[in-house]
Amino acid sequence: MNKQFKPREIEEKIYKSWEKDGLFLAKESASKFSIVLPPPNVTGTLHMGHAFQHTIIDVLVRYHRMLGKSVLWQPGTDHAGIATQLVVENRLKNSGKNIKDLSRDQFIDEVWKWKEISGNSIINQTKRIGSSADWSRNRFTMDDDLSETVREIFIELYDEKLIYRGNRLVNWDIKLQTAVSDLEVINEEKDGYLYHLKYKVADSSEFIIVATTRPETFFGDSAVCINPNDERYKHLLGKKVILPMINKEIPIIQDDIVDIDFGTGCLKITPAHDFNDYKIGKKHNLEFINILNKDGSMNKNVHEKYIGMNIHNVRDNLIKDLEDIDAFVEKIPYKNTIPIGERTGEIIEPLLTSQWFMNMKDMASDGIEVVKNREISFVPEHWEKIYFNWLENIEDWCISRQIMWGHRIPAWYDTEGNIYVGKNEKNIREKYAIDAEIKLTQDDDVLDTWFSSSLWPFSTLDWKKNNGVFKKYYPTNLLVTGFDIIFFWVARMIMMSKKFTKDIPFNKIYIHGLVRDSEGKKMSKSIGNVIDPIDVIEGITLDKLIEKRTASLINEKQKTNVIKKTKRDFPDGIKEYGADALRFNFCAMASTGRDINFDLNRIEGYRNFCNKLWNASRFIMLKCEKYEYKENLNTSDASIFDKWIMYKLDNVANDFKKYSSTYRFDLMANSIYEFVWNEYCDWYLEIVKNNTTDTTKSFLIYSIIRILKICHPIIPFITEEIWHELYHKKFVDESNLINSTFPSQIRISKEDDIDLRVTYVKDIIKKIRKTRTELGIHPKVNITSKIVVKNKSIHLDIKDNVSLINNLSGIELSIVDDNQSNDDAYIELIDDKFILYLQIKNMIDVRDELDKVEKKIQQFKTVLGKIDLKLNNKSFIERAPSEIINQNISNRKKIENDILSLENLKITLSN
Repeated sequence: MNKQFKPREIEEKIYKSWEKDGLFLAKESASKFSIVLPPPNVTGTLHMGHAFQHTIIDVLVRYHRMLGKSVLWQPGTDHAGIATQLVVENRLKNSGKNIKDLSRDQFIDEVWKWKEISGNSIINQTKRIGSSADWSRNRFTMDDDLSETVREIFIELYDEKLIYRGNRLVNWDIKLQTAVSDLEVINEEKDGYLYHLKYKVADSSEFIIVATTRPETFFGDSAVCINPNDERYKHLLGKKVILPMINKEIPIIQDDIVDIDFGTGCLKITPAHDFNDYKIGKKHNLEFINILNKDGSMNKNVHEKYIGMNIHNVRDNLIKDLEDIDAFVEKIPYKNTIPIGERTGEIIEPLLTSQWFMNMKDMASDGIEVVKNREISFVPEHWEKIYFNWLENIEDWCISRQIMWGHRIPAWYDTEGNIYVGKNEKNIREKYAIDAEIKLTQDDDVLDTWFSSSLWPFSTLDWKKNNGVFKKYYPTNLLVTGFDIIFFWVARMIMMSKKFTKDIPFNKIYIHGLVRDSEGKKMSKSIGNVIDPIDVIEGITLDKLIEKRTASLINEKQKTNVIKKTKRDFPDGIKEYGADALRFNFCAMASTGRDINFDLNRIEGYRNFCNKLWNASRFIMLKCEKYEYKENLNTSDASIFDKWIMYKLDNVANDFKKYSSTYRFDLMANSIYEFVWNEYCDWYLEIVKNNTTDTTKSFLIYSIIRILKICHPIIPFITEEIWHELYHKKFVDESNLINSTFPSQIRISKEDDIDLRVTYVKDIIKKIRKTRTELGIHPKVNITSKIVVKNKSIHLDIKDNVSLINNLSGIELSIVDDNQSNDDAYIELIDDKFILYLQIKNMIDVRDELDKVEKKIQQFKTVLGKIDLKLNNKSFIERAPSEIINQNISNRKKIENDILSLENLKITLSN
């Protein structure tokens, strides 16, 4: 083995060998584990959320593979309709092509060309973090057979009257000129105003004042609504008001929905341009007046002065005009929530348009039932309430989009506007008996990307193909996904799967949190806090990092801020950490459902762990260089420490099994870390260094084999590389760790108190080492020592291991009776099982050391006071991220223990 662990030298080489040897393919087995990869956008690059999610899936996939199951991890990518179309449009513009000059077919050809060039980049990046998916089955939502499934399901739903075309209110992006889903809308809180407008009451001298955040929509008002319990306006019920400028009369109505205390208590109702008003309009049978063209310009239903103007540019002029005719009263500062298109940055307009919708009410009841009767369960369970709430209040799904890239809706129209739905024009003419001379035109719309994604669990597993894949692997065992797409993807997959396969798509849903920056902020390109997982794996210079972070920014102020932040946070760039360290970090922080604060300092710790494991393996191979290993452990000659390490190793293997079933990846990772670093490397390997018998060599090899197996699902690259070394030395029979068997319980006779017996020996060594450190006595300075063993059950263990205690703590120890222990040159270290006497008073200035100890105690108390100040500060507790609070609590406990230890040392030195 190389002296140093170098991730880059081994990771890509190992991954290629896994793929070449077909080690990700499902093997034959009576039991199975299957899971689908949530399909990332084909336009995208791997971000921290992907890397976190794929790591969690891969840990489970590798573990179940090692349990001997037939494991299928089904990968693929999503065609990402709007996102992909925008990318290709921008590429064409940059190359000097005018999109308007291209036909639909020509544009689609350009998209496919781009997909061939760039479409696999996110897949290659997913491989780079070690994802062991079956790439031979990689699917794309626009593959021919998946597209055929989409068409068939659309037709079936239409024929059952569950899909229909209707004129309804949708989120409309005026730049893209298409309907968009709620997921593609970001609600931003901004400073704005509440505008008070004055409407004259018809046939009266009275006026009514309405409060609105969007005065420019008043041209589309069809009523003014008041609360029936509002005494101020009861006398106006049944009357009408006159809209200023256009002098149109609209009724005054009443509804409990109006908040008496908000604004003026009078609500203008604009059913065609507000989702809440839309519901009121339907309830009261109001007129729906559209004031917008699809490009955001105002149409002929507004005052002639504003026809053709963009709705986002008219407010200031309109308020001035209303002021001139005494229809504007005042504006009051008000924080308003503005819907912004994620892709374009445009304000999203609610717009009444003709779209394709899917009736969700009946299917929602199936989705509710399978979770309520525990066929499907959420981890953490609290997400079920949110899931139920959405399904119980579900609206029909707008499934059409006005773009070119995607699954084109299989509907045709004749010249009179009649709708015909079928696979193709020929099929439609046969299905509906339409004469050849009647002209048919296909609908230009495509389906919402989430429509094809909702079929993902069964469409990718060869549904309706007679090849056994669907029958064997469906339903899948688990879905791993983020909370932000429970409604858009998870719920729809459940409903569509129940509808078409008559079965659930998965048994469990593990919901993970978001990956945020080290301060708990959401990662954003504009803020400049995004970290690319590939940069963490392979490293990147500061110049390259700045170039990368500013590439998509247009605003110069943003660029300057991002450059400053990057230089401050990464003055030397990001060094190479390797995929294993990144994966270990993700697992260590993956407590159920909580967001992760990503911190490179923590990854440094897991990189060090990999180094520790590498060096431990090198040590074992050097110690056992010419040893002929056989797996028969000779327990009769085994030391107490050999038996102890097997006992501890058994616990770690059992922890892994337990935490994989409860999805506590944090506890799993911490269990491995604590054992390998603290118990195995810091104790066991140190213990056996000076006494490596053939029996111990067997235990060394046996233990490292099991450690590599337990660690492999989390850190697959380094463990596979070390395994290959073991294979070349004939310590293992299998050439690849990935297909080895996960450790079962160790069949070795263990005394019940083995852990306690070793703990007592360790405690003696730790007490001596701690005292040396606190008093500044060099480790190589030998200390004459005595021990009085108060507990006879451990007397033999201490007697048998006197030379070990001497070697590891730098003392000369003798076991004595109480009456042999009195000597002023010694200090006492008291334990309930023993008393240690260390002859060190002649090595130190006791008075000076007492002063130093007191000074340290005061320093610790000062730090403790600062921590208490924070933890007792209500504002800090309310605003600080939970991780910062927990870190302060942890620090407080450690400092308290340090103070206690120093206080005990004071007593010891004073005696």
